[in-house]
Amino acid sequence: MLAYIDLTQPEERIMNQTIKLLRGHRSIRKFTDQPVPQALVNELVATGQAASTSSFIQGCSVVQVNRPEDRAKLAVWSGNQRYVEEAPVFLVFCADMKRHQLVCDMQGTEMLSGYAEQFITATVDCGLFAQNLMAAAESTGLGGCYIGGIRNQIAKVAALLDLPDLVYPVFGMCLGYPDQDPILRPRLPLEVVLKQDRYDDSGDRAAIADYDQRVKAYYLERSGGKRSMTWSEQMSGMLMKEIRPHMLEFLKKRGFLLR
Repeated sequence: MLAYIDLTQPEERIMNQTIKLLRGHRSIRKFTDQPVPQALVNELVATGQAASTSSFIQGCSVVQVNRPEDRAKLAVWSGNQRYVEEAPVFLVFCADMKRHQLVCDMQGTEMLSGYAEQFITATVDCGLFAQNLMAAAESTGLGGCYIGGIRNQIAKVAALLDLPDLVYPVFGMCLGYPDQDPILRPRLPLEVVLKQDRYDDSGDRAAIADYDQRVKAYYLERSGGKRSMTWSEQMSGMLMKEIRPHMLEFLKKRGFLLR
């Protein structure tokens, strides 16, 4: 069995600056008032574009939301996450197959849309794009967090941003200079995630039980003793409830997942 790797003990691993940066990722939800230059935002988006893209499809578009009144709405729709309104920069990452319809028209052909594979590739492109961007941002001293909560009221978000059919908002991202220094959140043991040749979960129950205690200790430390929860408790509580059941119908109306 592979040994658990403690993220807080970098001396136990072969470590370079890139690995150290990526392994040190934390969600930042409190920011200073220092503005982020637009030139830096532009550079970060260009770095996001450099991520891998399935079949060169480049299926991600980014909407930078600047208007305070729009930010206020997005904060409420995301579940009253006020840092959506307060962060110096807020980006919305959109899976975009609209431009592909355009280029087919430019070539005098008709695009066959609505395939599940197109939905998957455009959505994955957004994840890769955003992760590149976040890592680049952290390398410059910025911090941030992803906002999946924009899917709570996804139709309202799409209308606010004037998103056409074949485009949907996947998640948002807050960026700014950190005004907090949270501790690292422990990840699952490596042996639970990394399988060799076949999917074998025979040891996962014991490994997760041990991991649960580390997560519980993390929450106790982060909350000053006010929160005590294991990862299993957190996940089981979340997954016994409906999760955004409106998403499928919304995506179909947008021209996704039709076949």
